Amino acid sequence: MSAPLFYAERATAGSESKGPLQGLHTVEPRVDSPVSRAGAELAQANLPACPPARRQILSERSEPKGPPANPIAPSPMLDTASASTAIAGLGFERIQTIHGSTYKDCSTAIVSPTRGLIHHRVVAAWQSLIAPMNQKRAFLFVAGDEVGHAYNNFLQQVLAHPELSTWKYVLTLEDDNLPPPDAHIRLLEAIERGPFDAVGGIYFTKGDVNMPQCYGDPELFRQSGVMDFRPRDVAAALQRGQICECNGIAMGCTLWRMDLFRQLPPPWFVTVADWFPEQGGAAAMTQDLYFCKKAREAGKRFAVDFRVKVGHIDPGTGIVY
Repeated sequence: MSAPLFYAERATAGSESKGPLQGLHTVEPRVDSPVSRAGAELAQANLPACPPARRQILSERSEPKGPPANPIAPSPMLDTASASTAIAGLGFERIQTIHGSTYKDCSTAIVSPTRGLIHHRVVAAWQSLIAPMNQKRAFLFVAGDEVGHAYNNFLQQVLAHPELSTWKYVLTLEDDNLPPPDAHIRLLEAIERGPFDAVGGIYFTKGDVNMPQCYGDPELFRQSGVMDFRPRDVAAALQRGQICECNGIAMGCTLWRMDLFRQLPPPWFVTVADWFPEQGGAAAMTQDLYFCKKAREAGKRFAVDFRVKVGHIDPGTGIVY
């Protein structure tokens, strides 16, 4: 064991100075440190050390004289009864269970196909979106492409990416929709509640005569095998709960499982608007309902969460439907 290393502290400002040194202390240094080796060499060289009498005098000087001038009293702890009284009326007393799935993997790739210019109200709504705590989330854009092609190209690149392909969800946000701040959190809750393969927020088509973007009754499809995409009666659906299962959902604010696009072959989203004489006439279908039909025939499930109320803005007029 190396010899103890002696060092002294100089007098601090305002203290009574009685020589160049104010106190003497001994410490046991690390045996492998350069300082400890130097101390050992000094001890082996039999150099004069501090005399015992001098050491005792210096130690007495370093001892505190009386209690400190301004003792700091410890802060009292708030007892449980006082804490309950302090938070009364703030809503905590109404909490029975903590909802949500943020303790699970909620990694989400957000995609928005855009024509290039996004209304400032849409940007403000996106910036207000609450992110799941301690989760991966990326916001990506696809510009200058037809909406169906934009989604297909995005998904193919994500599934080929070494990092993004391992994420669990895709959240589609379109550049004319105003999601509420808690949209991402609520949709994460709803998609696991079913469980569903995708869940969207509720919003209406634009115009003076509009309809809710919640299409078709799955029960009718189960019983008859006939798949319809008529708009649901939202009032009747609300009487049965906040989450309504359906055949078709829109993509303005919708959470999808990433595995859904591995299980179904591309192309996923196709916009149909053409004349088909061999099929008896014209056919028109947006890219979202095209995919929903394909997925429902494969046994996938969709729903709309009525807690997530999404605005649908007309960028030209600023009117929100």
